[in-house]
Amino acid sequence: MKKQKKLKLDGFDVKLLQHLQRDASQPLEELAAKVGLSATAAWRRVQKLDQGGAIRRRVAILDREQMNVGITVFIAIRTNQHNAEWLERFGKAVESIEEIVDFYRMSGQIDYLLKAHVADIKSYDALYKKLISKVELTDVTSMFAIEELKSTTEIPLSFVDLD
Repeated sequence: MKKQKKLKLDGFDVKLLQHLQRDASQPLEELAAKVGLSATAAWRRVQKLDQGGAIRRRVAILDREQMNVGITVFIAIRTNQHNAEWLERFGKAVESIEEIVDFYRMSGQIDYLLKAHVADIKSYDALYKKLISKVELTDVTSMFAIEELKSTTEIPLSFVDLD
């Protein structure tokens, strides 16, 4: 992902982003009214935010239960391989497994943390077997979420530097 120059944002921009994070499909006129701008001014600002990279993409968030992938599993990975070749193979392996939705390199006792959505234990086992067949791992620890207490795609905007 290409790093873009940080945009200068004002209060209207932040309000637009807050509302778009909650529902990017709302009509422009409704969005403009919520932030106190004309539709034209809101449209121009949204275009600037989009082209400037503040908005990476607009997506539909699906109901995991209805898609039959209601189980969330966190997979903690430790490895004794710390070289570019292994990391490239591991990255490609993770990218090729559609159930894995988040992939992080960590500090501390685990090297990588993966988040996946699966239908059941059998489908998790298939995911596990795919992963270990593609790359050598030292330790794999899986933790199944019992209950989802909070999940959001909204990033906090209270830290945005305003002009």
